[in-house]
Amino acid sequence: MAQYSRLEVASVMKETGMVPLFYHPNVELGKKVLKACYDGGARLMEFTARGDFAFEVFSELNKYAIKELPGMIMGVGSITDAGAASMFMQMGAKFIVTPSLREDIAIVCNRRKVLWSPGCGSLTEINRAEELGCEIVKLFPGDLYGPGFVKAIKGPQPWTSIMPTGGVSTEEANLKAWFDAGVTCVGMGSKLISKEILSNKDYKGLENKVKETLSLISMLRA
Repeated sequence: MAQYSRLEVASVMKETGMVPLFYHPNVELGKKVLKACYDGGARLMEFTARGDFAFEVFSELNKYAIKELPGMIMGVGSITDAGAASMFMQMGAKFIVTPSLREDIAIVCNRRKVLWSPGCGSLTEINRAEELGCEIVKLFPGDLYGPGFVKAIKGPQPWTSIMPTGGVSTEEANLKAWFDAGVTCVGMGSKLISKEILSNKDYKGLENKVKETLSLISMLRA
């Protein structure tokens, strides 16, 4: 059973304003990335389960987070069916993120009261997701829609909470555009945890980058 309810997870997403995204098949490297993000102030991590045996890697990372990183909320992304969602929830996933709107995933997550965030690309999909109990909608791919789409949605639907993924960077102008448009939080992958950082094993640099980005988001929302 997940340690945090979907409302608690949604609250942390809103408070911090950022969900780092990460995948790598190496468990030990994953632990170092997780620790660097945690030390930088991140309290969420979306493990994008894209590779073979990704469930084994996630299981080890989640056990590590529970034991060593109090308050770190581990979720899983790139989930495309209810079976995978159920499996990862049994491994302690505290939120589930999907690339598209899948009602079968909504049902299994709601049954366990686990937050799920589906990828949506239209107002119709967003409305359906909210009817199915979605707290925070994932706008994906964010770079194709942009902040203007968010602003347009928030006009008639100010209650809608949106998390763009894709097209979000650590640059101030980029983040300002998204948060000015009204996003609740942003999902950030390679622009935050870059290939360069991983190849150089620059975990201190990653910690500092996370810290700076969270500080920037806090300032922009003040």
